[in-house]
Amino acid sequence: MNLLEKYQTEIVPELQKELGAKSPMAVPRVVKVVINIGLKEAKDDKKLIDIVGEQVKIISGQKPKVCRAKKSIAGFKLGKGQPIGLSVTLRRGRAFAFLEKLFRIVLPRVRDFSGVSPKSFDGNGNYNLGISEQIVFSEIDFSKIDRTRGLQITIATNTNDDKKARLLLEKLGMPFAKEVK
Repeated sequence: MNLLEKYQTEIVPELQKELGAKSPMAVPRVVKVVINIGLKEAKDDKKLIDIVGEQVKIISGQKPKVCRAKKSIAGFKLGKGQPIGLSVTLRRGRAFAFLEKLFRIVLPRVRDFSGVSPKSFDGNGNYNLGISEQIVFSEIDFSKIDRTRGLQITIATNTNDDKKARLLLEKLGMPFAKEVK
């Protein structure tokens, strides 16, 4: 059973009972997963967008969108319209497939991993996670990367309450670190 099926058959009824929701539609759900990778050196090397774009495509299963500078910043030697990063937005089945891979395979492979921070919620029910190396994804061929790059993952939910969002992510299998009091 994949994560989407588990969510629909097991997690929704559990959350409905725990939160006292009258309808399954009132239960928090994952709306989208956004993966961002910043490429400051892409302004000088045009091939880098294609190389890293292929890695992001392998990780996410979807072609990334090139993010461009909105305005020129002389201090960064950056011109308006130059590529500065890549972004992928995953929804529905692809989002759940990515989350399943992230929770079960990728995060346990991170060196010295003791759980993700429970403090990375933004106050609106969305969770932000930074991964310092793309090589923790097993699909990435280590011999084909020029250098390790970090990426940022945002899990957006339809609730504005961080406690409900955390409960949802715990049920989905996100390994939160134990809070020390």
